[in-house]
Amino acid sequence: MHLAQRIAAVVLTLGLSASLVGCGFHLKGTNPQATPLVYTKLQLVLPETAEALEQKLSVYLTASGVQLSQANDAYVLRVLDYTPRRQELNGKLVETLLRLTVTFQIEDRQGNPITEPRTVTASRSYQYDVATVNTDDQQNTYLSKILIDDIAQQMTRQISANRLPKARVNATLPTHQPAQ
Repeated sequence: MHLAQRIAAVVLTLGLSASLVGCGFHLKGTNPQATPLVYTKLQLVLPETAEALEQKLSVYLTASGVQLSQANDAYVLRVLDYTPRRQELNGKLVETLLRLTVTFQIEDRQGNPITEPRTVTASRSYQYDVATVNTDDQQNTYLSKILIDDIAQQMTRQISANRLPKARVNATLPTHQPAQ
């Protein structure tokens, strides 16, 4: 390779790298230290209907550096609302919309909120022709698993990146009770 070709290759490589950085591209890290120190120990508290979400959360939170623990110094990741929805639009083709909405917050062991409640949502849809092949059950089962996985990843990213707003202290409580 001649010197001019080498210089051209280096300039092209640097130019492409600079354009990637300029557009905001960055590699997603898997650094266990990315989790805020206050959330490194968590206890999961989910409704009984959310067993699949609990399994996925356990995997993703552990991979991000969170230790799942029942210890007294562990914070509590409480799922306040777990709402799966299924909506069908009938016509020549049947379109099914699946949506999963989860609201959660982090609390201390006494149940006092540390973060404001956060709601995450995932949705998927699919179509099928009833007159041909009925794949409704298979697609519904598959996409429900995808929704749960997506919600678990969203929750883990928000906890790991400390994107949860801190709970507000209730300033409307009276500081002095009048004598009766």
